[in-house]
Amino acid sequence: MPIKRLTRLRRHCAFLLLGWFISCSSMADDTFIIGVDTHLMNKSTTSAKALQLLEAAGVDSVRDDAYWSSAEPRRGLMRIEPAWQAYLSKAQEHHLRPLLVLGYGNPFYDNYAKPRKPNVREAYGNYISFVTRQLTDSVDFYEIWNEWDKENPVDPAFAKDYSVLVEEASRRIRSNQRPMVILAGAVTSQGMDLGFADRLVESGILNHVDGLSLHPYVHCRSDERNTPENWIAWLRRINEDLKEKTKNKTDVPLYLTEMGWPSNTGRCGGDEKTQAAFLARSFFLAQTMPNIKGMWWNGLLNDGPDDTDPEQNFGLLTQDLSIKQAYLTLKAISPTLHQFRYDAEKSREIDSQYLLRFARGSDQVMVAWTAGLPRPIKVDASSVLRGNVQYIDTREPQNGQVDSGIPWNCNEGRCSAQVPIDEFPKIISLGTRPALFALP
Repeated sequence: MPIKRLTRLRRHCAFLLLGWFISCSSMADDTFIIGVDTHLMNKSTTSAKALQLLEAAGVDSVRDDAYWSSAEPRRGLMRIEPAWQAYLSKAQEHHLRPLLVLGYGNPFYDNYAKPRKPNVREAYGNYISFVTRQLTDSVDFYEIWNEWDKENPVDPAFAKDYSVLVEEASRRIRSNQRPMVILAGAVTSQGMDLGFADRLVESGILNHVDGLSLHPYVHCRSDERNTPENWIAWLRRINEDLKEKTKNKTDVPLYLTEMGWPSNTGRCGGDEKTQAAFLARSFFLAQTMPNIKGMWWNGLLNDGPDDTDPEQNFGLLTQDLSIKQAYLTLKAISPTLHQFRYDAEKSREIDSQYLLRFARGSDQVMVAWTAGLPRPIKVDASSVLRGNVQYIDTREPQNGQVDSGIPWNCNEGRCSAQVPIDEFPKIISLGTRPALFALP
């Protein structure tokens, strides 16, 4: 082969390899984050077993509270609680990336007042500088305050003060040598509806942070929003509103740092099976919005023994660490959430049927369920398949992938099957598409 042609070929291959590495790096950075709010860091009891269970379930991140009042127990005296260090060490041991909330006020500064006045804001900034510097090797995400809007979601001055706080706080956090993801907002559902999130985006808050965090609970809504399907439809409308508020009309990076469904028997709840089904549907639907970077389930443990109180029954586990079906469901679906990419072009939402396609290279799966009455659907395979349909049924997540006993019917190189679906998503293996048609 002539030398010039060989040189061009090598250069071409080098560009292809470089592009491949860049693509792989980009995919790694865009991996959907499966998170859980733990509420364990400020407790003296050991969290080792609970964090071990989260690692086993495929969880990536844990969210907890770095209270200002704990870090500054006396005016001007800063410290890191030993319980914090123990918790963060265990989280790292179990490959869980910590997200810490910076906030909640301090009794020495206007009696726990929000840092709106310059002197309180300066004190808050000193606390942030100390905590983020001391924990620089232990924490991956920081969230500036929690649900600021809850007190007053409609006053523009209230939103403006928060934006000023975020700008100053983010500057202090970024002074650390190790890069960290900074989030702001923690906007409640009411704040989303009443324009608080819009005002933050309009103020230019995204010039200072990496994403907007939301707490889009809907379990107690009386406007039919309290199902995963209506929840995602509402979130899509919110997302379009936020996009319109940006300077360049671009999607806002969203982090759902609190979201969940309770398993109580009274008002606003359902049983543990319904909670598990809603968990699976919520996580899969969140992936249909590419700018949702992750979702943190709230929370890890039930908060109390009252099975009629929704606030006490959000957990993946009971108070004594007994496993609920929601935990088993999260464990069953996490490999798909991590390893497969949502294929919008081949997905369908028809009436109450949700047929979502995901791909891992040439491997294809369909995640299918109905929000209505159970029914059979026709499923087309990606290649010629022999034997029976294989799927994970989240109704019985502990069984993993099973042989359904439903045969593939193949004719002239095409295979299909009639698969029954209900409110519990099934992750149906579709085989391997020809390499030419596989998603990158």
